[in-house]
Amino acid sequence: MNNPWKPPAVGAALIILLTLAAYTPALRGGFVWDDDSYVTENPTLRSPGGLAAIWFKPGATYQYYPLVFTSFWTEYHLWKLQPFGYHLVNVLLHALNAILLWRVLRCLQIPGSWLAAAIFAVHPVMVESVAWITERKNVLSGLFYLLAALAWLRFRPLTATESERTPDWRFYGLASGLFVCALLSKTVTCSLPVVLALVIWWKTGRIEKRDILALTPWLLLGAASGFTTRWLEQRLVAGGTEWDLSFVQRCLIAGRALWFYAAKLCWPRPLSFVYPRWDIDAGAAWQYAFPLAALAVLAVLWLLRSRIGKGPLVAALFFAVTLAPALGFFNVYPFRYSFVADHFQYLASIGLITLVASAGTVAFRKAGQRVHGLGAAVAAVILLLLGMATWTQAQAYDSLESLWRDTLAKNPNAWLAHNNLGALLREAGKTDDAIAQFKEALRIKPDLPEAHYNLGVTLARLDRFPEAIEQYDQALRLKPDFAEAHYNFGIALAETGRIPEAMDHWKQALQLKPDYAEAHFNLGLMLAAQGQTTGALTHYRAALELANQSGNTSLATSVSSRIKMMADTPR
Repeated sequence: MNNPWKPPAVGAALIILLTLAAYTPALRGGFVWDDDSYVTENPTLRSPGGLAAIWFKPGATYQYYPLVFTSFWTEYHLWKLQPFGYHLVNVLLHALNAILLWRVLRCLQIPGSWLAAAIFAVHPVMVESVAWITERKNVLSGLFYLLAALAWLRFRPLTATESERTPDWRFYGLASGLFVCALLSKTVTCSLPVVLALVIWWKTGRIEKRDILALTPWLLLGAASGFTTRWLEQRLVAGGTEWDLSFVQRCLIAGRALWFYAAKLCWPRPLSFVYPRWDIDAGAAWQYAFPLAALAVLAVLWLLRSRIGKGPLVAALFFAVTLAPALGFFNVYPFRYSFVADHFQYLASIGLITLVASAGTVAFRKAGQRVHGLGAAVAAVILLLLGMATWTQAQAYDSLESLWRDTLAKNPNAWLAHNNLGALLREAGKTDDAIAQFKEALRIKPDLPEAHYNLGVTLARLDRFPEAIEQYDQALRLKPDFAEAHYNFGIALAETGRIPEAMDHWKQALQLKPDYAEAHFNLGLMLAAQGQTTGALTHYRAALELANQSGNTSLATSVSSRIKMMADTPR
């Protein structure tokens, strides 16, 4: 009899080869959106002391996922900022997750387990999680999530006879440690204890007291992790109309999102980095069809469980429960521009993929040997088509510009893409094209402070300072705590001779962002010009210290030159 804990090496090798082949374009890709905050401009990666900050200084990194940033820290010290290494690790982690999924499904004696794992490996919905370096969160947390599930199944065997179900507490400790690692990689894995309870009910028909006692600490850990993450990320979700949603509206979002994600698994075209943000109207009767239909499906599966088994119901509940943190009941930053994103369903997709693969396998088995070859051919064609779609979608992640252009080709009203593409074009010296992108972003979303700010920066580079001042003023009306807008507003005001106003804005920038080295430097320049040597030196020294800490050598050189100049000037 095959040992479910040791899947055949040939099958595992084939999954790795399929994954590498499908993700070849991603291996050639560069850094894209948010990769600057996580990797390229993350100061905690650059020094040995940064590792301690990652673990023991909440706020030192963009999110408190210390295992993710530890992996980035390790890679930075191995290959610096060569994107190939980061991409390769993501792809290999994803391949390993597919193999672990196969192992979990074999342990649960689910038909079509290899096919389900292979589909998971090459399905294009996973591209956002694998080809985007920032989403190391998904692939790394997925690794620990599946390992924790495997360790749990050694602690609590579900396919053995009743007499063989003696708990092995060594594996409980291992599973608990792996679950903590999953939470320290991404909080969304907090749903694992609920998933395990569903699986226990499916396989044994009941939840025993020992199961409740064993899973309760995990539930508490997951809840604590969720509350901690929500507290730390409040600065990203500061409130506003984007998150001002009633409970009824959130239910409408959840119902629609469930069907959206299921549809993308069945027909993954088109896939976009940013999907259109739905208009949620609690007064529109048709919008209630989505959550009601989802509830109806669950009700039907419950009623049919004695005829078709509990597997389909468990698969659907797994899908919904794992998606729950991203269904709209909790505020997350991406809701500002879309209620859905492919990377939200990285783990949740396992439920429906497994259901379809298992049902297909059983159907072909029942049809007999005559169609056995046909079943294998159908499976091969499905994997080929999915792999080709993944190859195509991965090409969008070649560069940041290709990602935004691909997004706009599929979602022309994505104001986020227009604004960010404009910033790229500005840095490339294509100012006219950049201005057009910023104006298009403002046409779609007139109250977007970032677009007003970016338009102001671009106009200032063209020495159109009065127009730039107008844009900065608009940005600050919409977002008064916009430190960068205050800073650049000050520069534009200084260029037009309004020095006192400029200095006021630099001071406000420092109140909002005390480590703003450039604001210190500019205040030092103005104070030095006014003969206020002591004040100028104070700001120069602060700017120099901050520039050295952040690795901004050009600014550090400029500040050092000014300090030396002041020292050499006779008093």
